[in-house]
Amino acid sequence: MTRGFVGLPLLAIAVWASAAPGQAAPYNPYADAQDSPPPLAADGTIHWGTFYKSAKLQQSYERLWNLGACRGSNKAITVPVAENQLVIDRLPEAEFKGVVRAVVGQAAGGMVAFDESDATGGHAEPFVAQFHPAGVTRFQIGGRAPASILTIGMVVRLRAEVDGKGHGVEPVSSFEIVTPPAGFVPDAVRPERMETIVGTVVSIQKNLVGLRVDAGKLRRITLQLDADAIATIDAARLDLVSTGDEIKVKGRLWTGEGAMGAGTIFVSDVVVSKRPPADAAATQPGSRTVGAR
Repeated sequence: MTRGFVGLPLLAIAVWASAAPGQAAPYNPYADAQDSPPPLAADGTIHWGTFYKSAKLQQSYERLWNLGACRGSNKAITVPVAENQLVIDRLPEAEFKGVVRAVVGQAAGGMVAFDESDATGGHAEPFVAQFHPAGVTRFQIGGRAPASILTIGMVVRLRAEVDGKGHGVEPVSSFEIVTPPAGFVPDAVRPERMETIVGTVVSIQKNLVGLRVDAGKLRRITLQLDADAIATIDAARLDLVSTGDEIKVKGRLWTGEGAMGAGTIFVSDVVVSKRPPADAAATQPGSRTVGAR
């Protein structure tokens, strides 16, 4: 099966299938490039490949192709199939900004629906930012949030002192949620010293947080958080994005057949800014359905 994207309702994840091995013969003129480029070029350019406006039409054609039919002789079939394909990389790039309405998935292949800040076009539906399924979309989220945003699996960095059993000496009033670079190894935690600790959250019980530190002798750390502890975010996790956050994206907009909402933006760069904690607490989260055209 050729590689492609399929727009689905309710902010469903786009389908991304691997390109099939090259065939000796016959050549398929309606498939994605026979020698598809890597998702990320050496100069940082992101390659998207082909978007199939109608998943049903593409799947029907591929079934016929695999059976040996429609080898380019029946234009009543092959022409609509060719017109069903959109080469995303040929769309111009533009910048957009707005306010997040809904989020689904992870940074690889996820989506964010957002309303434009300057809704001069009067769009009734939000735009949908589609993240590259290979995880090469450049994404960063920053700002401050209540400590309740913390979940298992997140990586935190903080200043604290622990005893010989890895228990925090004093409650923690602030910490950072971060995304360490690939291959990162934290410093070992030494007891009875105020140090910077980087660990992965493995447990949360009310105000007690357990961390795993992948270095040194103290591999398990237990810390108590203040009731009003604040998290500073500098990470690349889509699950940290919330309704009402500000978003800026750079990407390729498609508003034709198969697009979602006011348009699907295949994004190369995304920056999200969290609302201040006071504003976040005053706003109830919510979402809207975004469907394919």
